[in-house]
Amino acid sequence: MTELDITEVVRRSGVPASALRFYEEKGLIASIGRKGLRRLFEPSVLERLALIALGRAAGFSLDEIARVFSPGRRPSIDRRMLAAQAEKLDQKIRELGAMRDSLRHAAACPHPNHLDCPTFRRLLQGAMSGRKGARRKRAPRPP
Repeated sequence: MTELDITEVVRRSGVPASALRFYEEKGLIASIGRKGLRRLFEPSVLERLALIALGRAAGFSLDEIARVFSPGRRPSIDRRMLAAQAEKLDQKIRELGAMRDSLRHAAACPHPNHLDCPTFRRLLQGAMSGRKGARRKRAPRPP
């Protein structure tokens, strides 16, 4: 098969037709023509859509993903950008882990009222200072 119509791309990729049209407007993918009212794509569009999905799942914006695709060339992935995003994900994982631990503590807290619990109070202080799920106070950074 040398070309896929938009219906086949939707079926094989799971990406809605509206998203395919949007990706085409953003320059992430390109149709190669039309068959009646339906856009036609090269089979390689499926690999591009997989890369887009992977990038989105990793937290990249569509504009960041677009920079990976050079017109007419294979994708060129910036390794520094990947490392920076991995670092952001590590930070998010730490934050989510702290939030999970906080929720588990609150669920199993032996105090009859959460406000009587010193650990829960620290969690509240952390939330008020913008550190959701904070487990302990950190020393202030030197100026």
